[in-house]
Amino acid sequence: MKPKYIKTPEAMQELFEQYKGSLKPREIQKATATGVKSEFHTPPLTFEGFLNFCEDNIGCVHQYFENRDNRYNEYVAICSRIKRTIRQDQIEGGMVGQFNPSITQRLNNLTERTDITTQGQQVSDIKITIVGDTSNESI
Repeated sequence: MKPKYIKTPEAMQELFEQYKGSLKPREIQKATATGVKSEFHTPPLTFEGFLNFCEDNIGCVHQYFENRDNRYNEYVAICSRIKRTIRQDQIEGGMVGQFNPSITQRLNNLTERTDITTQGQQVSDIKITIVGDTSNESI
């Protein structure tokens, strides 16, 4: 059996705090009427970013989040909290315009789906009505 890289849930929380602290603002250059202007933006928290941070520093931790064979039961609460914290950061960042709202919605399954054409009914026939005066046209 593989040894655990992270000895306690508290150590997992500390690793997540280190990941958050490792995010450095990125320089984004924008063209303006007076020239190029640099803006600095802190990147969003991402689950993939956290997994990569862990892998770079201690090894693969995906198994803590999957909890196969219930081997990581004591980590379930902290793993859920980490995922919720990442999701909250992305959603709130999208809502205030820090991150692209459209991408944030898609990443977090927040897109609204409304069926305004069939009202939930299955479509079996499609009928087309051609509107316009065709009496003067030659065939």
